[in-house]
Amino acid sequence: MATDLITALLIAVVQGITEWFPVSSSGHLVIFEKLLNFNGGLFFDVALHFGTLMAVFVYFGKDITDIIQDLLKMRFGSENARLGLLLIVATIPAALVGFFFKDVFEFAFGNLGIVALGFGITGLFLFIASLDFGRERRLGAFGALLIGFSQVLSLFPGISRSGATISSGLLFGLREEQAVKFSFLMSIPIIFGANILVIGSNKLSPELIWATLVSFLVGLLAIHLVYRYVLTSKKNLRWFGVYALILAVVIGIFLLVQR
Repeated sequence: MATDLITALLIAVVQGITEWFPVSSSGHLVIFEKLLNFNGGLFFDVALHFGTLMAVFVYFGKDITDIIQDLLKMRFGSENARLGLLLIVATIPAALVGFFFKDVFEFAFGNLGIVALGFGITGLFLFIASLDFGRERRLGAFGALLIGFSQVLSLFPGISRSGATISSGLLFGLREEQAVKFSFLMSIPIIFGANILVIGSNKLSPELIWATLVSFLVGLLAIHLVYRYVLTSKKNLRWFGVYALILAVVIGIFLLVQR
């Protein structure tokens, strides 16, 4: 029992770090659960995502409050309300696909081949986004929708949600800070929806509560590091791209050797 708790807490640390660094938390959860012979399942993984979701609420609490207030007061001309509407638009693709194809993604979650492919796609995404295309523009509804479609890809393990959405934001001309902030705020409705869909009214065990708390604390620190220091320059994305591609190759070799 104590061993299971320690393993769960270790995986929670992995979740807290990799949810906000653009390297795919879902892919890392699959890898670490197999390495540690821990069968947490979708319920466990979604609960850990709830912990990192709470980190977003704490870190961007004022922004979230301002957005909700302006939307409720129908101040649609304000920047906060505009951002809120764009976030709603960006959420639609993944919400619909995730709801109607839930079983497909549950099957994909335990498939190392899909994880390897996902890491490869993440690496390419990050490399392309790290290039300087020399353009800057204001995000509109169409751009938000396309960023939302990139979030659909991240429903597959190995494809980083933050990596895909930050990369898409940069490619559409957002500054680094804008792209990171939009990506992190985008996580709220999709992760919250996944928690309702998977966890529902089920109670969390004491061990899972501790793991969720750890993922929250580590996630809070990871958000601060990524937002303030790591992704202040798009060029830093290439290092995460290298990491993701190496993981893809290593997993691919492992699968070939296992045959």
